[in-house]
Amino acid sequence: MINRKLMLVERIMYVDSKTPVNCVFTAKINGEVSEENLKTALAKIQQKHPLLRAKVDTQSKKHPFFIENKEVTPIPIRIIERKTDDDWLRESQNEWVRLFDEEKKPLAQLVWIKGHGISEILWVMPHCICDGTTAVTLMRELLQLLDNPSIKLNSYQSFNSVDDFLPADFNLKKKKRKARFYLMMAKLFFLVQAKSKKRNLGKSYLLHRKLNAKITQQITEKCKTHSISVHSLLCSAFMQAFKEIQGNTAKGKVISPVDVRHFITEIKQDHAFAFAPTVELSLKKGSQNVLENSKHIKKDLVEKIEKMDARELLWMGENMHPVVERMISMLKSSRGGHDVTLSNMGKIDIPTHYENFKVETIFSPTVAFPWLNSNTLVITTYNQEMDFTFISNENFLSSEQALKIKDKAIELLTSSL
Repeated sequence: MINRKLMLVERIMYVDSKTPVNCVFTAKINGEVSEENLKTALAKIQQKHPLLRAKVDTQSKKHPFFIENKEVTPIPIRIIERKTDDDWLRESQNEWVRLFDEEKKPLAQLVWIKGHGISEILWVMPHCICDGTTAVTLMRELLQLLDNPSIKLNSYQSFNSVDDFLPADFNLKKKKRKARFYLMMAKLFFLVQAKSKKRNLGKSYLLHRKLNAKITQQITEKCKTHSISVHSLLCSAFMQAFKEIQGNTAKGKVISPVDVRHFITEIKQDHAFAFAPTVELSLKKGSQNVLENSKHIKKDLVEKIEKMDARELLWMGENMHPVVERMISMLKSSRGGHDVTLSNMGKIDIPTHYENFKVETIFSPTVAFPWLNSNTLVITTYNQEMDFTFISNENFLSSEQALKIKDKAIELLTSSL
């Protein structure tokens, strides 16, 4: 049974009861889909994951809590007729604005774009209950059960608080002093920080691009040849693209989330979880060479990950709840110091061939943040094809300029292949 306060990052992603921040993750399937099997699959998945049987309580206590929804209904399925290959793009954007505010309904929705022998399945969830790994897990489980409804999923207990993840040698007395100092500094920062009335008032949009298997393989080989990672090349190419299109207004920095499961092994690969620690990466000062910058970024990323203490980050965050409203307000009004939040999820671990259908492709997850700087890039690789989704809003970055940045970045990625 789940009954705990939203962690700081969950609280930020929740924003408030009137602001939707939803993740949408799409798979394209060739073959017939059984509605009965779909319902059976969703029931088993809902029974496995405690957060799919929970609701957010904002009334009973000072802070929002996840509590068990004792009268929770099954995960709903919205079925629409498939008309074009781009229906998933439109429906993803429609689902960005869905509010999960109905008392008995779960914090998840499935959209089935139903065609003749071809379908797209969209998982829709509030970002406060999931990260990218969670979305992949839910899609994998759904496809497994859709193909074979007899498969059994093992449920698990939700953690009670971040204290569950603290190591035995965690010096609580010393860390509490550190936390009090950080909170005091945060309060001082927000005290002197002028409140801005700037807001994200533009229309959110979604740009998509998929590279074929040949080009994707060439990019991978290029990275191997130059002893760089695909992630560092992606960061370098997109930062350079921002610089070439935006000139001096570009920041030359990206924010990259890291899967917390690498650091906290108690959070299993198939457990729903929303916290992803981030690292800030930047171009090498004075360099415009994509490969040179990639080497710099790879080295910087390795060093920052080695220094990262995800358990302490989680715990420290819980001491920042007194200023969480100011944090959210700043995200809504600040242009930030980065060009884009870049999440490279790598190869998606979902089979292609099943007994009753084939997964033709996977599209990278999408999410439209309510922040002023909502530039978000998600990259996945499935079936040897690299897939890009870029999301922002017209008020901050016009879709026309974003398209130029995306095209320039892919040109830089694929140059000299």
